[in-house]
Amino acid sequence: MTFFMSLSHYLGSTGEVLEIPLFFNNSVEVMLTFYVDGSGLMFMSFVLAVSSAVLLFSGSYMKEDFYMSRFIMLVLLFVLSMGLLITSLNMISLLLGWDGLGVVSYVLVVYYQNEKSNAAGMITALTNRVGDAAIMLIIGFMVEMGSWNFMYIAEDSIPAEIAFLGALIILASVTKSAQMPFSAWLPAAMAAPTPVSALVHSSTLVTAGVYLMVRFYPLLSGVKAMALLALVAFLTTLMASVSALSECDLKKIVALSTLSQLGVMAMTLSLGLPHLALFHLMTHATFKALLFMCSGKIIHTLGDTQDIRSMGSLTCSMPLTTAFFNLANLALCGFPFLAGFYSKDMLVEVVLMNDTNALLLLLICFMVGLSSAYSTRLTLLSLFNGPSTPVCLVASDEDKEVSGAYIMLGVLAVVSGATLSWLLLPSPHMVLLSPSLKILTLTLTLTGVLVGLALSLGLKSNAIFLSEATMNMWLLPPLSGALPSNLALKAHKKIMAMDSGWAELWGGKGGHTLLVNLASTLPKGTLASMFSYQLIGSVVVLVLLAYIYLGSLISM
Repeated sequence: MTFFMSLSHYLGSTGEVLEIPLFFNNSVEVMLTFYVDGSGLMFMSFVLAVSSAVLLFSGSYMKEDFYMSRFIMLVLLFVLSMGLLITSLNMISLLLGWDGLGVVSYVLVVYYQNEKSNAAGMITALTNRVGDAAIMLIIGFMVEMGSWNFMYIAEDSIPAEIAFLGALIILASVTKSAQMPFSAWLPAAMAAPTPVSALVHSSTLVTAGVYLMVRFYPLLSGVKAMALLALVAFLTTLMASVSALSECDLKKIVALSTLSQLGVMAMTLSLGLPHLALFHLMTHATFKALLFMCSGKIIHTLGDTQDIRSMGSLTCSMPLTTAFFNLANLALCGFPFLAGFYSKDMLVEVVLMNDTNALLLLLICFMVGLSSAYSTRLTLLSLFNGPSTPVCLVASDEDKEVSGAYIMLGVLAVVSGATLSWLLLPSPHMVLLSPSLKILTLTLTLTGVLVGLALSLGLKSNAIFLSEATMNMWLLPPLSGALPSNLALKAHKKIMAMDSGWAELWGGKGGHTLLVNLASTLPKGTLASMFSYQLIGSVVVLVLLAYIYLGSLISM
């Protein structure tokens, strides 16, 4: 229903604004404002479709959990926060959805209540607070403009104000979408249950940052910080792709693939293609949720083993899961006529057709090839490797709820790319390229497959991928977690040493000691009289000032 409503708005290029007044005080009116347009409703329909499949999958995956009803309520609250963010036109209501995503994500990440989950939840919450602070600064800054509705920001505003607002929006989006240097929290959030990971990495938390930039793109298009965003997006994609080529944890590989695709979306936005970024965002949501659910099912069936070197020969025992896992991986590679192909192919074609410099074109081609490389390596090592599971382990995927979730997302992973390209992109879309450039996307995909095959079979030395920096996301996790903590602890010791020295004499304790000594030298009751006289004198001065002010108003 939401999808067909979005079509009516999108094809008619219309939108509707719903305003709900909260309170009115003198000249200040605070209202909740919601904006319903084609792009927002289209993305909302994908969020709801993915969420329904995830909830169906949760019925099987979490059936042995004692607090399953609580888990379902948290997931629904998570989806509600994302819906509030998508439809918000007012910065106040947008902050409610933005903060709601952060708070509920923290609760879901620490769901299993162990040391690893608590550490992951803390770094997730603290990193996202940077983006929350940027949103609150935007709210305070927009008071000067007379409205918190970002649609009413005048195009003739002072360029410095627009640049400042744009920089804050980019900062908030970069932290939420886990771009460098805020990437460490995304793989750490894998401590959450698999249904949460499928929802977070496909259509809710990390996509909120990209969607915010799409919504604010008319404001961001003239901001110079977009060039910096392109560099950050490329570094994020490169770091995530190279790390995925050396990682052996199944869930972390899928998480790093999400990180690389978020970099592709941010790069697309920085090139001035917001609709294409939204197109890739929606198609990516379908096959990435499917990939996470298949990964979670494999891990759960194999006794919670996440090392892909301990998997293999699952085609006979888990044929349905294997088939949909390969389908999602092929869509991620950009295999022809699957969901990921249309957005990647369109991105490469538009970049080739426009006046893009050679270096940027080379970087985009490199990004497209790397996604095929780590997807091929993941498939070969996890599914077609030699059997290494325990003999007594019985692997099966005969579950109606899981099968229903697979089929829902599998159909979307096949047809969503073509359907959205017909509906969203201009028709007819004129692309003038030579035949050799026209097949460049397919060539890059096949090249990436060969690279992944060589790395998986050991035909080429992969020592470069086994360095500590490469395997540990360019050392971002220790830089984001251990380093600030150590600095704070060392600073705490220094402050304690200062408090024991001269700061004790000249700080708060010294002032307290001075007042106590002064009070002891005065006669008994004198200190109370002094405070009484000061209070009476202050009241008299305030009354005189009020009388003078009223007299000046009467004379006017």
